[in-house]
Amino acid sequence: MIKAVIFDFDGLILDTETAWFNAYKEVLKEQYQFELPLDVFVKCVGSSDTALYSFLEKKLGNHLDVNMLRKQTGELHTRLIKEAKAREGVEEYLEDARKKGLTIALATSSTNKWVTAHLNNLNLASYFDYFITQDMVEHIKPAPDLFLKTLEILKLKPHEAIVFEDSLNGLIAALEAKIPTVVIPNPVTASLPFENYHLKLTSMADMSLQEIIESLNKS
Repeated sequence: MIKAVIFDFDGLILDTETAWFNAYKEVLKEQYQFELPLDVFVKCVGSSDTALYSFLEKKLGNHLDVNMLRKQTGELHTRLIKEAKAREGVEEYLEDARKKGLTIALATSSTNKWVTAHLNNLNLASYFDYFITQDMVEHIKPAPDLFLKTLEILKLKPHEAIVFEDSLNGLIAALEAKIPTVVIPNPVTASLPFENYHLKLTSMADMSLQEIIESLNKS
């Protein structure tokens, strides 16, 4: 019996990931005449930007000004998502989960400050019973720590929850925690080689939460 739904944030609820890619791509092209490949950027989606900066340091060497790059991409990203709305179907899922009496948790590799600010801006923060963020674990996704911590806090077994994810790092983490996972990619993560998920949707509008729960009960 499903007792909880666990949502990722970046790229799933709000498509911050496409905005980050566009911000990095624009700044790198303008400042360094460098084209950022999507297949490099996407490796850091759902996790940290360590792999991205390691790649850029190898390609740009001493020319790379990390502080400048972080500052300019951050400022551009803020502008790009200032008026952004939640992805299609998100609020309907949250509303349905609340009506069903399910516990609603957020498990994200981002900070508490980051997600609460954006959720408040989207008027969605009040739906969530728990926020499990990078501040609370030793390792972020693709390590399973965030999801294991969530199960611990909720006092649930893996089969009593559903995870909603948009990234491969998130899927790997959820599967390692043995939680059934519904993958809903965004434009940046759509081409990733997702495997072993319970369902893969193009948007939350594809299936109702009730239909997903029923499909899990049948499996």
